[in-house]
Amino acid sequence: MTRDFEGKTEQDAINQAIEALHIEREDFDVEILDNGKRGLFKKANVKIRVHIDSDSDDEKDSKPFIPSDDSTSDADYADDYDQEEEEDLEPNEELEQKVCEFIDQMVSHMGYESKTTVSSRKGKKVNLEITSESSSIIIGRKGKNLDAIQVLANVYAGKIDTERKIIVDSEGYRLRHEEQIIKTAYRTAMQVRKTGRSRLLEPMNPYERRLVHTALNDVTGIETKSEGEGLYKQVRVISKRKRY
Repeated sequence: MTRDFEGKTEQDAINQAIEALHIEREDFDVEILDNGKRGLFKKANVKIRVHIDSDSDDEKDSKPFIPSDDSTSDADYADDYDQEEEEDLEPNEELEQKVCEFIDQMVSHMGYESKTTVSSRKGKKVNLEITSESSSIIIGRKGKNLDAIQVLANVYAGKIDTERKIIVDSEGYRLRHEEQIIKTAYRTAMQVRKTGRSRLLEPMNPYERRLVHTALNDVTGIETKSEGEGLYKQVRVISKRKRY
């Protein structure tokens, strides 16, 4: 489902969407249709398009599925569970500063201003936070822009320090996105358990798929299986209910 809104600023348009649709900010993604810039002395309203996930969209991907006796979900998504406890590395402040500057330069080339800082460190991961008045654009629809920035940041960081992994976030998007993925996974699992029909979730990267597998691992009568090729695969939520 999509709806268009406009306002004097991006946040004004977003607030109008929240009020009109009676939903929370984390329940939709924002696509900028018109940033309102017309020149030095002219400025128009900012126009946005709100994208809302709909339960009915999943139905198109749903079809009966009877798991075979030798099917094991663990084997199907073994690559999604590649997570080991890592010892904290000593901070590499020089690397962190260079990566932050690199990201701010990228955002500047996009036409926006930002300030990137280190928010936390864990194991080999360095978590960076981008602060900007244009955070919705930097995040992009379903976090695609943020993911692209993160990929480039890791390529750049890898030339300096091959041990570090850079995680890039803005306005706590990743945490909200993870919560939304888990909420959708639980809702889908309840529907599958009720109907007995499997359902496919939208394509996700390995980390997002791992969230789903972990969240539904202990749900009675449900199993999960990754399907597809490449980095972005889909998770099928399957009922363990026997069919005769």
